[in-house]
Amino acid sequence: MSLFGQDRSFLEALPLQDRRALLAEGAPRVYEPGTIMIRERDTSAYVLALLSGWAVVSVGTERGTRLILALRGAGEVVGDLAAVDRGPRSATVTALGRVEAVSVSGDRFRRFLAARPHATSLIMRQLSARLRSADVERRSLASETVLQRLAARLAELAERAGRPGPGGTVLEIPLPQHDLAAAIGATREAVAKALRQLREGNVVRTGQRQVVVTDMTVLLHLAQGRGPRPAPRSAEKSPPGV
Repeated sequence: MSLFGQDRSFLEALPLQDRRALLAEGAPRVYEPGTIMIRERDTSAYVLALLSGWAVVSVGTERGTRLILALRGAGEVVGDLAAVDRGPRSATVTALGRVEAVSVSGDRFRRFLAARPHATSLIMRQLSARLRSADVERRSLASETVLQRLAARLAELAERAGRPGPGGTVLEIPLPQHDLAAAIGATREAVAKALRQLREGNVVRTGQRQVVVTDMTVLLHLAQGRGPRPAPRSAEKSPPGV
């Protein structure tokens, strides 16, 4: 399952005139880090068009934990499902950092889609992609190890939101261990163990809220469920964890 949306965001895929028309329908909003932008099971129907920053989409589980479904960034819309089907919110959206957005009421968003078949097609494609991604996630949880799922998440973060740095690729969205755990459906303890394996094999380097991928080739092999497994190093040479 991908944490990210499609290669082209909803706003990017819209013709310029339509994009301007949609943003003109709403009001600007600013969310500080940690602010809940949309709450699961709420009956509101507004849509948020994200202009900057990153937001986390998550759901609560029966065990009282949280499962991260996606990361949404500039150009994407969140809250569209409730606006389209008028049902309760299916997930919580939380600002990961400072987020700037435009809030469009559900009624105005539906009128916008009704007048623009291309925009409706884009939304339906987006909803379809999310359903397919959820199917992949269910198979992953049933058949893949924590190490494999973590490797896949880190590789995706490096490819989609990484920058070249000293000795590797620095993740621009530094998720803490509890968020990494929530992103792969594992416990924090299991993620800590898997991260230790990756550090000992010189696949990643971790620090205070920072992860650097130092060997993308091995990380991708692990994500695909094939070797080599990280080779252990001596404990005294292992850098500190996140």
